[in-house]
Amino acid sequence: MPSPAYLVLENTMIFKGISFGLPIESGDTLGEVVFTTGMTGYLETLTDPSYYGQIVVQTFPLIGNYGVIRADFESRRATPRGYIVREWCEHPSNFRSEGDLSSFLAEEGIVGLCGVDTRAITRIIREKGVMNGILTRDPSSVDMMSIARYTIREAVSSVSTKAPYIVPSAHDAANFKVVLWDFGAKGNIAKSLAARGCEVHVVPHDFTSERITALRPDGVMLCNGPGDPMDNPGIISELKKLTRTGIPIFGICLGHQLLALAMGARTQRLKYGHRGANQPVRDVKTGSLHITTQNHGYAVVVDSIPKDTAVLRYVNANDGTCEGIDYKNIPASSVQFHPEASAGPLDTSFLFDRFVDLMGGHKNA
Repeated sequence: MPSPAYLVLENTMIFKGISFGLPIESGDTLGEVVFTTGMTGYLETLTDPSYYGQIVVQTFPLIGNYGVIRADFESRRATPRGYIVREWCEHPSNFRSEGDLSSFLAEEGIVGLCGVDTRAITRIIREKGVMNGILTRDPSSVDMMSIARYTIREAVSSVSTKAPYIVPSAHDAANFKVVLWDFGAKGNIAKSLAARGCEVHVVPHDFTSERITALRPDGVMLCNGPGDPMDNPGIISELKKLTRTGIPIFGICLGHQLLALAMGARTQRLKYGHRGANQPVRDVKTGSLHITTQNHGYAVVVDSIPKDTAVLRYVNANDGTCEGIDYKNIPASSVQFHPEASAGPLDTSFLFDRFVDLMGGHKNA
């Protein structure tokens, strides 16, 4: 029998619904409440390590209709602390389905909440900004101060690989060796590189610049990940060293922010972030517009980008925030959005080809 459950927001607003997934009786769940606008791709959302420490609200009303398909996962486990939907499908219909959403959430230890007005929650976050919340069976027992004090800690170290491993090239022979510095990587980043003839060496977040260069890579991929980029001073310090080696670098999402910090820029927290598969991005150089997949709550401050060493390449067409940087004095570029999509449009997958070309030019120089 489904149990009543509640979302209590930091601003004291309460939403009553029905729990699914991990039973609400297992205990209260604190998290940072965010929303994502994807119409599909809920499995990729749940297994995207960038959602670590967050309670995710899906704006699309029906979730779970095509079941659970492990081949579509972005990592081995689900990382959100909670999951909120308007309606979840108890009986999925898809020839690839291996199970239902509620059972999957229970296996992953995630409390779900359904039957609530997700549109109202989304509007609150849009108007007031991202705030903390708690999923509970008894809102009268909630300590509001505990909600306010919640912060996401040790985010990158919690989701990064613990040991190096290799993703082989999808071709008969590897044309390039790429080190993927894992801050919480989505699986399709490595797959996108492997599909282009790269042998991908995935290394933990605490690898040093010296250990990376010792692998003699043709390029380094800085991937996505959760949390505030400023919480990673060690990585930023090592990245400064790596930029002096001349190895081609490509950064995505958190990797984009960390590279910008290493090069002297600043980052800021956004009011409610960009999360979903319909974010418009404009190429400042060509004027072309791309629809992109995004998942981030921080952005590089445009005015802080050092003009002598970098140039703004992409901007968000909605709010003008930085979406990409090209660097002048080092073989590097980065984007805030996800060119590997998954799930989402493939408008910007050509950026992987551009990175491969950069490595090729550097290798043959």
